[in-house]
Amino acid sequence: MQHTLRSTALAALMALAAAGAFASGTHAGGHGHDADEAIGKPGVAAKATRTINVDMTDSMRFTPADITVKQGETVRFVIKNSGQIKHELVLGTEKELKEHYEVMKKNPEMEHADPNMVTLAGGKTGEIVWQFTKAGKVDFGCLQPGHYDAGMKGAVKVTKTGK
Repeated sequence: MQHTLRSTALAALMALAAAGAFASGTHAGGHGHDADEAIGKPGVAAKATRTINVDMTDSMRFTPADITVKQGETVRFVIKNSGQIKHELVLGTEKELKEHYEVMKKNPEMEHADPNMVTLAGGKTGEIVWQFTKAGKVDFGCLQPGHYDAGMKGAVKVTKTGK
């Protein structure tokens, strides 16, 4: 009986480890090359043409939630979590954000190391440097469980450059 219990526990641990390894990957459709091209690409800090400060709060809001940049512009986002609980800012298409949010609801402790996102504990500040290569809209949101549904989202409007 004890051997069976040990085998069952070991099998369960292995399944959890495999699921954790999968979850820590590209986040179900994550941020491969095609996705980055749709929203831009990681920027070079030395080429940032301006800094935009973004505040995250426990009222589930970003300030500002609507940002305008020029196509080709590299922006340094300085993101501050003014709240007490963990928040994050993730750049992506609306579709990507919704897919990633569903994965986050199932794996709330998922850690991120992608250049299009920053996760911050209460009171902490972080940065994203991003180059917006295509005109259009780039969405952003907090994908911590419950936050996106509560309205913690925004958008970057990328205007065409007149060449």
